[in-house]
Amino acid sequence: MTMTQRRLLPSISMLAAFDAAARTNSFTAAAKTLDLSQGAISRQIRALEVQLGIDLFIRDRQSVALSEAGKTYAAEIHSALNIIRQASRSLISGPFSGALKLAILPTFGTRWLIPRLPTFLAESPGVTVDFFMKVVPFDFAGEDLHAAIHYGLPDWPGAECTFIMDEQVTPVCSALFKQTHGLERPEDFLDVPLLHISTRSGAWDEWFQSFGIRKEAKHGMHFDQFASTAQAAVAGLGVALLPTFLIENELDSDVLVHAMERTGERTGENTGERNEESTVKSSRAYYFVTPHALANDAPVTAFRDWLVRQVKYHYQM
Repeated sequence: MTMTQRRLLPSISMLAAFDAAARTNSFTAAAKTLDLSQGAISRQIRALEVQLGIDLFIRDRQSVALSEAGKTYAAEIHSALNIIRQASRSLISGPFSGALKLAILPTFGTRWLIPRLPTFLAESPGVTVDFFMKVVPFDFAGEDLHAAIHYGLPDWPGAECTFIMDEQVTPVCSALFKQTHGLERPEDFLDVPLLHISTRSGAWDEWFQSFGIRKEAKHGMHFDQFASTAQAAVAGLGVALLPTFLIENELDSDVLVHAMERTGERTGENTGERNEESTVKSSRAYYFVTPHALANDAPVTAFRDWLVRQVKYHYQM
C-alpha cells in the first residue's frame, strides 16, 4: 500500500471517535459513548486531522464545533461506518437476522402498525424491531436509526422512499354535535369549531378546496397529535379531520360519526366526480424511508416487503 493509500484509509478507531464527536458536538460526550477517556478521543481526532491534513473541528476553550469540511466528512463517515456495522451484524447473526431500529409516527404506530407486528415477527423470527417515536423528518446521519415511516412527499434527502399507502381523511364529530349543528354541505363547516392537528396545518384548507371552497379555515382548537384531536371530537368540542384507517374502531362503535354523509357533486379539480361521502384523498401519502446505504440490509428489506404486503392484503391496493 502506498503512502497516499494509507493516508486515505484512517483507522476505524480514529473514524469512530470522529463520528461520535460529530454526532454529539462534544469530545466528552463522545468519550462516554465509546467508553473512553476524553483525552483518548481528543488524541484520535487530532491524529485523524494530521493524517488528512485538514482541521475537522473548530476548538475554543469551552467547546468544539465541526468545521465546514468536518460537516461534509461527518455525513460520509457516518454512512460508511453504518455499512460496516450492518455487514458485521449480518455476518454474525445470519442473512435474515439482526436489529431494525425504526422511527414511527405515534398514532400510525400504535393503532395500525404494532397490532399487525406479530405476523412480521412470525415470518422473520431472527429480526428484533425497536421503535422510536418521531413526528417530523430527521437527518439519518445524526440518528442511529435504520428506517422510518414517513407521511408526506417522497422527498427525504439521501434516502430511498417506498410508497406504502395513500390516506383518506374525513370530518368526524360526536353524534350529539352532528345532531345539534345539522351539517349538510361543505360550506356549513365554515361556521362550526374545527379541530386542527399541528403537523397537518393545511389539512382543512385542502379539504375545503377539494369542494371548490377557497376560504381559510383557521378557527378552532389546535392539538399536536391525532389521539388528543380524536378525543376532543368525542367530547363534542368540534369537528376533526382524521384519516379513516386510524379511527375505524371509533366509527364502528359510533363513538365518532361522519359529520356529513352526502355531499353531491364536487367542484374544482374533481369536477364531474361524485362522492357520496365527505371523504377526501390527501395530497400526501405514507412512505417507508431508509438511507441509501441501508436499502439492501436484510432486516430493512424483510420489514419493507412485509409492510407492502400488509397494506395490499388489508386494503386491496
